Amino acid sequence: METIKFLESGKLILEKWIERSQTTEENRLDIWISTANLKPAVQSLVEIRWGYLITITGLDIPPVRDQDNNELQPGQLEALYHFANDADIITIRVKVPYSKPQIDSICEIIPSATIYEREVIELFGFDLLNTPNTEKLILPDSWPEGVYPLRKSFTNLQDLVTSNKEQSND
Repeated sequence: METIKFLESGKLILEKWIERSQTTEENRLDIWISTANLKPAVQSLVEIRWGYLITITGLDIPPVRDQDNNELQPGQLEALYHFANDADIITIRVKVPYSKPQIDSICEIIPSATIYEREVIELFGFDLLNTPNTEKLILPDSWPEGVYPLRKSFTNLQDLVTSNKEQSND
């Protein structure tokens, strides 16, 4: 019963920004909002002290193509902001197109979010606007720009190196 109350209270806090919501498990609520509403939504959870940010993760949603390889739906990235209140989790989900993967940083609200923001910048290619630190966190400094290992289009670095060598020899 407490789980339902916690999740309902979180949903009530965020209701004015919700585009869609779904209970994925008994103790989990996913809420989709626009990029413009991310900071106000996070600020509201923080002000009301509804749990704490446990992580930010990313998803790659590749383009949908027909049998002739025509793009029916462009590719998108989705940032997931996971907040926990004991065992209860609200995930705020924000989608952005590959062509403009920009989301405002939440570090001015939650300074410790910088480590998670750096991770999704590096591994997925998000552009976190006004994030205080964009230094590499996981990948080596020699990692090629514009190559994101957690995107579905990434196969492996050896293929990339081989492809680049072949192109430079042409």
